[in-house]
Amino acid sequence: MIKGKAALVVVDVQQGIMDTSLHWFKQENADTVMRVKTLVDACREAGIPAAFLYEVHRKSMIDFGRELDGTEKVHCLEDNPNTPIASALELRPEDAIIPKRRYSGFLYTDLEVVLNGFGVHAGDTLIMCGYLTDVCVHYTFVDAHQRDFRIKVVKDCCGGSTQKAHDYAFDAMYYLQHDAPCNLAEILEDIKEYGSRQK
Repeated sequence: MIKGKAALVVVDVQQGIMDTSLHWFKQENADTVMRVKTLVDACREAGIPAAFLYEVHRKSMIDFGRELDGTEKVHCLEDNPNTPIASALELRPEDAIIPKRRYSGFLYTDLEVVLNGFGVHAGDTLIMCGYLTDVCVHYTFVDAHQRDFRIKVVKDCCGGSTQKAHDYAFDAMYYLQHDAPCNLAEILEDIKEYGSRQK
């Protein structure tokens, strides 16, 4: 059940996920993005506003910090055609587009200001999905949790660096909020009920 007001937070569903020419492309990514599109459309129908986060770095790479110390290589550079939000999501003028330099969507961004503008505050519900489950989704989730939002993270609208990492991330999120993990079919019913309450 969605408690209070609601907003959708889409994390790093970027064009590169859909680029079939990239060596790491997997069909499951494209399938996940289409499920995200279903979620986005349902939220729009119910009057739930959306914030779309995307990771982007300067070509000089001065804003990577320690991000390249681990497994990840240089990625999401500005002006790279794979960096923008996936065109399959069909963004609208009313959507909030929020660039970020770090894993968490709250760190050094105006996400919290945007959510306040939506009228969504502590105690209200964030519906969350995106990439990578174990990195940017997880870190954004933790910061939202620490700001006292209720969170619904849609498991089949997320993709992890590996299946094991995806599963472990959901275990960690469940530890913080037992009601957080859900699947698309479940949240679509909740969104439909939420929309009927707003009329």
